[in-house]
Amino acid sequence: MTADLSQLVKAYDVRGVVPDQWDESLAELFGAAFARVTGADAIVVGHDMRPSSPGLSGAFARGAAALGVDVTEIGLCSTDQLYYASGALNLPGAMFTASHNPAQYNGIKMCRAGAAPVGQDTGLADIRALVERWSDEGAPESTATPGTLTRRDTLKDYAAHLRSLVDLTAIRPLKVVVDAGNGMGGHTVPTVFEGLPLTLVPMYFELDGTFPNHEANPLDPANIVDLQKRVREEGADLGIAFDGDADRCFVVDENGAPVSPSAITALVASRELAKHGGSGTVIHNLITSWSVPEVVRENGGTPVRTRVGHSFIKEEMAKTGAIFGGEHSAHYYFRDFWNADTGMLAALHVLAALGGQDGTLSALVAQYDRYAGSGEINSTVADQKARLAAIRAAYEGRDGVTIDELDGLTVTATDWWFNVRASNTEPLLRLNVEARDEKGMTTVRDEALAIIRG
Repeated sequence: MTADLSQLVKAYDVRGVVPDQWDESLAELFGAAFARVTGADAIVVGHDMRPSSPGLSGAFARGAAALGVDVTEIGLCSTDQLYYASGALNLPGAMFTASHNPAQYNGIKMCRAGAAPVGQDTGLADIRALVERWSDEGAPESTATPGTLTRRDTLKDYAAHLRSLVDLTAIRPLKVVVDAGNGMGGHTVPTVFEGLPLTLVPMYFELDGTFPNHEANPLDPANIVDLQKRVREEGADLGIAFDGDADRCFVVDENGAPVSPSAITALVASRELAKHGGSGTVIHNLITSWSVPEVVRENGGTPVRTRVGHSFIKEEMAKTGAIFGGEHSAHYYFRDFWNADTGMLAALHVLAALGGQDGTLSALVAQYDRYAGSGEINSTVADQKARLAAIRAAYEGRDGVTIDELDGLTVTATDWWFNVRASNTEPLLRLNVEARDEKGMTTVRDEALAIIRG
């Protein structure tokens, strides 16, 4: 019977419940399909700490090897460590992770050589079609000479590469609390931070894919409460939280207050522009703060606005030769890291910036956090299109108001803007509002929500 992959293959990756939606036999077919679609002689495969990850990644490796492809298995790694291996070895790669999803989920993030993304239009639809066909007709015939399976540890090389991209020589001693959420940050942080003048206070570094302490999703305020409390108790200079596969990082200041990912984007952008001679393109998605393009221009750069989503960011980076890109979801992309996202490199930039001067993190980021933002507010709606049409009708024609449809609806005035986007997977509308002050933001937020919730 043909496998139904409609709920499993997403826009940018494979993700679903194990074993209900997929298992090792299906993973083996994905490995063969990945080998066929990329046409590669060799690939690299890694996995996170979820209980199902070693079995799934091993099956994927066998599927590729059966078609004559040599497989380098790097074992336990963060997603950006897999991107490092793909870039440094110049091989297509597959990472087994479901990022911040609950324990019963697993998935595959795939890339071509040099960490170039694989999404629906860049190979994922072809991979899905092959897996569906083979699940119905039987696996493809193995080649006469199967590929080899080789183990390789890339952690030290990954850490050395990241540290070569940031000048860490001037860092003063800092106390930093890191919440790994029982995810892959617990594996990578000790090696990356080794030898730096940091007093590291580790939280939940034990690798445990059942996430016994909290979900490994630092964008949900409930999941950083422990970190905030510990930073205050320890009198630490800052706190850093990583998601499950440690490709995103979230920062809190010395008071335990969350630092907006837009402020981190602006901070890192200013440093990357300085590193590249005071010029270059910086990509930001359309729900990052007004402060991001402002800071980019102030530092000699050219800001480019894109849709939300890593495939759009990476596409635009490749097209424009951008040096850096940031999203409000705490994904940070670097040209020097094959245009791939790495939360660890962003964290090193924050440590270098804070440790290179005497002030506090809250004082440092104040210059990059200039406006009042609502954060993302989700509303369940029966008819997304009708609600979006109602918003357009309410604001169209107002004096000094412009509307664009790059991604959902963005409504902009002199002192405020908001964006409303439909979720692809749930009956939700996502609202983000920003204004010059808290009062203005609250007024616009409440008016927009009244229309959305109708």
